Amino acid sequence: MLKSMTGFGRSEIVNTERKLVVEMKAVNHRYCEISIKMPKKLSFCEAAIRSLLKQYIGRGKVDVFILYEDYTEKTECVKYNKEIAAEYLGCLRQMSEDFGLENDIKVSNLSRYPDVFTLEEKSADEEKLWEILEKGIREAAEQFVESRLLEGGRLKKDLCKKLDGMLNGIRFIEERSPAIIAEYREKLTEKVRELLGDTKLEESILATEIIIFADKICVDEETVRFRSHIANMKETLELSESIGRKLDFIAQEMNREANTILSKANDIEISNCAIDLKTEVEKVREQIQNIE
Repeated sequence: MLKSMTGFGRSEIVNTERKLVVEMKAVNHRYCEISIKMPKKLSFCEAAIRSLLKQYIGRGKVDVFILYEDYTEKTECVKYNKEIAAEYLGCLRQMSEDFGLENDIKVSNLSRYPDVFTLEEKSADEEKLWEILEKGIREAAEQFVESRLLEGGRLKKDLCKKLDGMLNGIRFIEERSPAIIAEYREKLTEKVRELLGDTKLEESILATEIIIFADKICVDEETVRFRSHIANMKETLELSESIGRKLDFIAQEMNREANTILSKANDIEISNCAIDLKTEVEKVREQIQNIE
């Protein structure tokens, strides 16, 4: 189904032990660009997060916000540095021998020396963290994709409506073109009569002039190609993969045909219709920028 590039998804896992909130939002972009903001302790799984998100996202600028709090985990622990304590103790004993002083050192005294005890951040259980985080990201991504599909459905409906309007314009041009040639023949015949009076003009010469004119204003090839592009775009809208780039290419081709029709137009009604076609194509191209 058609997906918009704009979307939003949110997941929240809260219990007595922890809190995890994942939010995703996206806007238009030519490529897939993912920006992740999360606590430093989760940075070990950034590559895994990006790989997981690419299962759900083809294109778009996506911002991901992750909040994680663990209520049971002690983030710091005390470390006893035996080697440093031994060096302090050895130096104190040497001082006692060198100066003939009583060695009155106690454990409580030694523990106060720098770096005997240090506070270190407790290492996290990365496997458990990823298990929780993966669940939250998948829930947010699924909601994110659902919002994209919902918006994509609206875009598809609007695009199909615009394409049907273009078909009406093409149909008008095809019906109007033969009438232009007939009107030109009539005007040309009257003009010749005004200039030549009773003098007869060879019918073949008149026919040649009309054929040259008809060839100049003929847009049969353009209208056939335009119809083909519209049919191709409608078929592409039914595909499930990322189709934004393909749709944009088709729209460029439609614009080229509209320009050619306008340049060949020798009739105000066809000119106006071609301008309307160009306007609709531009509207379609703007909408396509929102499609993944």
